[in-house]
Amino acid sequence: MKPMHNKSIIITGGAGGIGLATAQMFLNEGGKDVLLVDKNQKALDEAKRELNNSAVHCFVADISVPAEVKAYTDKAMELFGKLDVVFLNAGYEGVVKPLSEYPEDIFDKVMDINVKGVWLGLKYAFPYMQKSGGSIIITCSVAGLTGTANMVAYTTSKHAIIGTMRVAALEGAPYKIRVNTVHPGPVDNRMMRSLEEGFAPGAGAEVKKGFESQIPLGRYATNEDIASMVTFLASDKSKYITGAMHVVDGGFNI
Repeated sequence: MKPMHNKSIIITGGAGGIGLATAQMFLNEGGKDVLLVDKNQKALDEAKRELNNSAVHCFVADISVPAEVKAYTDKAMELFGKLDVVFLNAGYEGVVKPLSEYPEDIFDKVMDINVKGVWLGLKYAFPYMQKSGGSIIITCSVAGLTGTANMVAYTTSKHAIIGTMRVAALEGAPYKIRVNTVHPGPVDNRMMRSLEEGFAPGAGAEVKKGFESQIPLGRYATNEDIASMVTFLASDKSKYITGAMHVVDGGFNI
């Protein structure tokens, strides 16, 4: 029997690189149902076409709006009749600016998506998952473990996610709800292209080389590298793991 046999999952940021890779891996490992949540209908349509599987459903939502988070969670229950796994993956990098110059509106947006969006995902999933337990995985970052100059909003938000995860793991344990974070280092996807350009406009490729030189394994992660950890945490193979931070960074944080 495959590790994801008969399991259902919600994936926020489902049309992005990590979300899409996780959906594909989840299905390959026997997953029964997937609900991809994203703010962009066109991107969701493209993701559904790429996955080409009738078990994939899509829902457009802004994860920082309580009514929309409740709506996607209720939709998953309507479709699946249960919630086995929730992957709170959606995130926003903001901009690269010194803290004294950081735009207040962007700071607020980063917090709304990265922190409030995670809390709301937990808030509305917990009542359903308390009935039968399950696994909640939150995409964090190595930025939540250290400080990064010129990234005050993103770094602060990722530190906050760790605290949220720990509270949720404690409150979920009596109901057999496991909650963990995954901490990618640089991943070869859209978000890193944005950050590379932010650190050195017009010279993103050189920034990438600089990051790669700091990674002991010598390369960025792929989306599938992160999806592998998420899929493990979603499975019963990790049934005694909760409240933990799982770093997937090729040694970058050493």
